[in-house]
Amino acid sequence: MKKHVMITGGNKGIGLEATRLFIERGCHVTVVARDFSTFPLAGDDSVTAVEYDLSDVEGIPALVAGLDPVDVLVNNAGVMYALPYDQYPEDKVRTILRLNLEAPAALIRETARHMTAQGSGRIVNNASIAGQIGHPDIWYGVTKAGLINLTKSFAKLLGPSGVVVNAVAPGPVETDMLHVIPEARKKAILQAVYTGRFARAEEVARAILWLATDCPEYINGTCLDINNGSFPR
Repeated sequence: MKKHVMITGGNKGIGLEATRLFIERGCHVTVVARDFSTFPLAGDDSVTAVEYDLSDVEGIPALVAGLDPVDVLVNNAGVMYALPYDQYPEDKVRTILRLNLEAPAALIRETARHMTAQGSGRIVNNASIAGQIGHPDIWYGVTKAGLINLTKSFAKLLGPSGVVVNAVAPGPVETDMLHVIPEARKKAILQAVYTGRFARAEEVARAILWLATDCPEYINGTCLDINNGSFPR
């Protein structure tokens, strides 16, 4: 029986590459995103596209209830506004908190019901180096730091029921989000990384796939750094 994988923001960037990799593994993937107008996998029998705005956190229980039981959850969707801390509109603060932190928490809560009942499941959260070292977009950094802690907390809560919860923390990746990073910051990062380039979306996706499939069960509650030396620990 095919595993059912749910990927938020699986229509582009890292999420799209992850969707492709899970399909190659023989999984059925439900992609949740706001816009599928340029989705290259539309019509693929192994993909179900669900148009949904994850800032509607209150609707997430109904969203999950309307899907087949989820075996693997990838919380990939997120937003970054790259605004100065003293020029951050309240509506954007609320939106980034809901999309980057509250929605993943709600999705874990709802999908974990099936995972704990069957005694197995995998959850991978796409965090960021921003949650480890601070970030010019303070609310982005706050949400990603929260997502890392959320990973550890849910791993402790769900681990005894056979659910493995981990995260990845990439540095800048060659996706649309790269365009909102100031040039000076991008230059400084490139000078720090060992190979002088940003991560490719597929590289992060392969790490997500490993955590969601092949990594040992004993790797639980961890955050995998993907920054090529820009934050060695």
